[in-house]
Amino acid sequence: MKKLVFLLSLCSIVSFSAMAQHRASGHPTPVEDGYSTAIGVRVNPFLIGFTIKHMFDGGPHSIEGIAATDFNRRGNFTVTALYEYNLNIVPQHKEWSLFFGGGVHLGIYDRLDFDYDRYRKDGSGAYASPGIDGIIGVSYTFKNIPLNLSADLKPYVNFVGPTKYIGEQMGGVSARYTF
Repeated sequence: MKKLVFLLSLCSIVSFSAMAQHRASGHPTPVEDGYSTAIGVRVNPFLIGFTIKHMFDGGPHSIEGIAATDFNRRGNFTVTALYEYNLNIVPQHKEWSLFFGGGVHLGIYDRLDFDYDRYRKDGSGAYASPGIDGIIGVSYTFKNIPLNLSADLKPYVNFVGPTKYIGEQMGGVSARYTF
């Protein structure tokens, strides 16, 4: 519970400080133009997944959905829904943006890989684990081709099961087709 309160507090502080900086100095500015929807893949050395991101009215607010699997384990599938706020970080180059936010996920994990004690007691199978996520990253949208690249850190906490987090799933790089 302390980790959950800490993560929520950290996300709140980052959000409020970014908004205060925006109001005080005028920089960075909210993303105003670009794509409406982007579809692509999110990878790191341990996982691969599908991602879709939708910008509301071309503005600073967006939602992102991620469905990912950890291909070096037997059974692991996670679906994540995120709300993000996007800021231009280089005023003269609108292609670059910083995004941050939070959301929820539902992970399906194999007992043999993630809960060995329960595997020995109950046998093979899987369990579901809901949790909360935070995200912070940087993104680049090309002007002349319909491509968006991003790199992010996505810390999270599971509410069920022995693994409160899986470190290898926290970072990722995404490539998306924009339209």
